[in-house]
Amino acid sequence: MISVQGLTHRYDRTVVLDEVGLTIPVGRLTSIIGPNGAGKSTLLSVVSRLLRPERGQVVVGGLDVATAADDVIARTLAVLRQDNRIAARLSVVDLVRFGRFPYSKGRLRQEDHDKVEEAIAYLELEEYRDRYLDQLSGGQRQRAYIAMVLAQDTDYVLLDEPLNNLDMKHSAAMMTMLRRAVDDLGKTIVLVLHDINFASSFSDHIVAMRDGRVLHQGTPQDIMERQVLREVFDMDIHIQDLHGMRLGIFWTPGAPVGPAPVMSPTSLTT
Repeated sequence: MISVQGLTHRYDRTVVLDEVGLTIPVGRLTSIIGPNGAGKSTLLSVVSRLLRPERGQVVVGGLDVATAADDVIARTLAVLRQDNRIAARLSVVDLVRFGRFPYSKGRLRQEDHDKVEEAIAYLELEEYRDRYLDQLSGGQRQRAYIAMVLAQDTDYVLLDEPLNNLDMKHSAAMMTMLRRAVDDLGKTIVLVLHDINFASSFSDHIVAMRDGRVLHQGTPQDIMERQVLREVFDMDIHIQDLHGMRLGIFWTPGAPVGPAPVMSPTSLTT
């Protein structure tokens, strides 16, 4: 499992993580939700050791993230940041090969090539494998980055906003693929998501944050409650049950709920 205890961090004088403590279950898909500035991405950066906190401890799969060796961490967890741009002009297959570096150190064996091809196939990128990243759409590039992460073949996968640049169809396909990676491959996947309905529909566990704190955590049924979401997002979200899923319906306060009435000539003259 992933165990987080007493995480505290500031940017200048602004507290972005405030004594955060939580446990993320192994072999499950966990989504971290919350408004902008809640501390979601910072939490993911600390868990993946991209950022060292002022205080607190993170243990992943029995490893203390602060003290474990770099190569051990790289074979235990893989992370995809939100700002995942790579300046070099790379093909898809070359990008995905980077995921094997913790094992190959740049000298790929047959096992490494096999893992690369498996990841490309899993993301349905075969027809793009030899294209350069700058020749792809934003959604295709995002899938290539996630293929690189899966090629790393770690038990723990951390993804910050993996639905960036994806339309509704490809977002649903991406979440389905990640769900399969948990169910079929036994991965423990942790996502930062803005879409609460994707979080509800595909997750086993949801962590809800606001102002650097974990306000609630539990199953989608626990979190997708009107009062819980009001505390997290400071807005009223109506909950609808649909085919066993709990979905949130929300709108801007004061906005019209339906179409404006059509004024007939009679109504204008009477």
